[in-house]
Amino acid sequence: MEENNDFIYGIHPVQEALDNPQTGVEKVYLRQNMRGAPVNRITEAASARKVPVLNVPGKKLNELVGRVNDQGVVAQLSGITYTELENWLQDTDLKTLPFVVVLSEIEDTHNFGAILRSAAAAGAAAVIVPKHRQAPVNATVFKTSAGTAGKIPIIRVTNLNQAIATLKEAGFWFAGLTAQADRTIWDENYDAPMGIVIGSEGSGIRKKTAELCDFHLSVPMYNGVESLNASVSAALVLFEITRKRLSRN
Repeated sequence: MEENNDFIYGIHPVQEALDNPQTGVEKVYLRQNMRGAPVNRITEAASARKVPVLNVPGKKLNELVGRVNDQGVVAQLSGITYTELENWLQDTDLKTLPFVVVLSEIEDTHNFGAILRSAAAAGAAAVIVPKHRQAPVNATVFKTSAGTAGKIPIIRVTNLNQAIATLKEAGFWFAGLTAQADRTIWDENYDAPMGIVIGSEGSGIRKKTAELCDFHLSVPMYNGVESLNASVSAALVLFEITRKRLSRN
């Protein structure tokens, strides 16, 4: 059975979804006769959010998500609440030197989820995505992010270039991550509010978006390796920002 991206399964992912107010949950399905503390926590969290909990035969769970290790728990998602750029900027203290991740049309859901996980773990202040040509925050993204989708603001904008221009006016500097850059992620000090632009898996950063970047950075490569997966490259630069800043404290 093909995966239905409206559903997530497993005790931990469903609990994470219920605990995160930015993640919309329509229903929770429990296999009949499920017992135990984890199940009790899920039902309590669902009750607190007024999410219906349905006790169903195991066959029903198979119909929803296929024959997977669902652990007897499936949740139907209704989406995630996006943050408005203007509101986020108004509430952000630039003296804390926030850094954001800007995704230039990442359409692979697994890459998107992995980037969200790295962004949350590295301490990014937000992830900015375009409204079009961008993977949605669906069940695949949520599972790949290990439940971190929504733990930091996800800002969705109609015009990515305008969003970058707005942040630059506010004091942000932008670095585009490209394989051709002369400077590497190790060369930058990251001592200002920063935006890191990650390009799509196939074509990289769009031309006009790349031109808006103040400079470009590359990941040092050896043994003839030409490029890395977008989510791997993103993780490397995000944790390099955190490492550099921690080393100055």
